[in-house]
Amino acid sequence: MFGLIGALGGLLRAIIGARKAYIQKKKFVLSYFLMTVIGAAIIGAILGSIIGINKPVALFAGYAGTDLLEGLAKSFKIAPIRIG
Repeated sequence: MFGLIGALGGLLRAIIGARKAYIQKKKFVLSYFLMTVIGAAIIGAILGSIIGINKPVALFAGYAGTDLLEGLAKSFKIAPIRIG
């Protein structure tokens, strides 16, 4: 249950990012989009089951958690996988 809510938060973040990329005329990377949603589901599920948080917090964890992972990836200069 918390994993799905976390995924919803990640999906919301991914949609906002895709819209921003569209406005800025940047290439949409489906694999990066999907990894964002999957990562959010994992983060939401872990926080929900270990800490016993509520649904709104799981949603925020999915949204903000992927931002944390993205920031860490950028600090280590890890580029997203580009297909095509």
